[in-house]
Amino acid sequence: MRFGVFMAPFHPVGTNPTLELERDLELIEHLDRLGYDEAWIGEHHSGGVEIIASPEVFIAAAAARTRSIRLGTGVASLPYHHPLLLADRMVLLDHITRGRAMLGVGPGQLTSDAHMLGIPADTQRPRMEECLDAIMALLRGETVTMETDGFTLQDARLQLAPYTRPHLEVAVAASFSPTGARAAGRHGIGMLSIAATAKQGMDMLAHHYAMWDEIATEHGHTVDRSTWRLVGPMHIAETREQAERDVAHGIVEFAEYFGHVLPGGPVSGATVEEILENNRASGFAVIGTPEDAAARIAELVEASAGGFGAYLFLDHDWAAPTAKRRSYELFAEHVMPRFQGQLTPRERSKDWLTGSAGEFVNRAVHAIAKATEDHAAERAAR
Repeated sequence: MRFGVFMAPFHPVGTNPTLELERDLELIEHLDRLGYDEAWIGEHHSGGVEIIASPEVFIAAAAARTRSIRLGTGVASLPYHHPLLLADRMVLLDHITRGRAMLGVGPGQLTSDAHMLGIPADTQRPRMEECLDAIMALLRGETVTMETDGFTLQDARLQLAPYTRPHLEVAVAASFSPTGARAAGRHGIGMLSIAATAKQGMDMLAHHYAMWDEIATEHGHTVDRSTWRLVGPMHIAETREQAERDVAHGIVEFAEYFGHVLPGGPVSGATVEEILENNRASGFAVIGTPEDAAARIAELVEASAGGFGAYLFLDHDWAAPTAKRRSYELFAEHVMPRFQGQLTPRERSKDWLTGSAGEFVNRAVHAIAKATEDHAAERAAR
């Protein structure tokens, strides 16, 4: 299993945006050093909280600071873009990053963004599907002529072939509507389950997979579970009590904002204690220990009815920067190895050694004794 971060980001109003963006870049560097596999960067244009307007620009900056972590748009809101220009930019990133770029797409979460662009909310998903059709054809090297309500293409083609063959990885966001799973199946691409840990989202996991698989089969594709990413929030510390103290830093501001993005959202309440109590009941976020985090990953594996490729933290500023970085460190140290096959070989090797009933210690004692005797004999012979 791979691990990563889904960075909208969520920063409270009233803080220095330049500093917050620098911390976002530093966090990607930190995750790269810790061995995280992926980082997905969001696109938003209103609300004052999710402040990255161009994930492509951010990815270019992050790529220069990192070595191995893969970087994706999480997500590019397709109704806001001309497909030729977005495909062109992503192929450029594919070359600049030597294949580390990924294209995550969606209809756009904030209807306030769509409002400013004059796009009716009920047309965002159909427009996304049309734009994705064009982008996938362009990435395959086809010449595309299309005319829709959102864009026109006339003999459009990419002037650069993708660095990654056959093309860079593409994934579609899926939450509560069937649009994402349908699009992923139709094009034979990956799926980003954004609200995987919300009760409704978790209940939808097997359903979305079945839809993804069914439609992929209809279009001659085979679903690859390794391209399925599940997204959910966590904050962990050495103890559950410490984790709950940590999130008092910013969870109220997050709940207030999130309620206007997704009314009736899973993080709800007017006070820290009320939010924590509601979260204990809903189980939306892990606010606890590495053991709690590992249990949630195992629960998601079961709910997915067959497994998935990657778990992505929904990044947030619930805790102060130092505690937030420590949370990611604890997860990398104690949780990731359990799901990456890193613990069993070490445990077997230790059990083999410690279960030898002292045989290897005795061999060492005898070897030392023999070396001592040999040395004494050599000196005596001289």
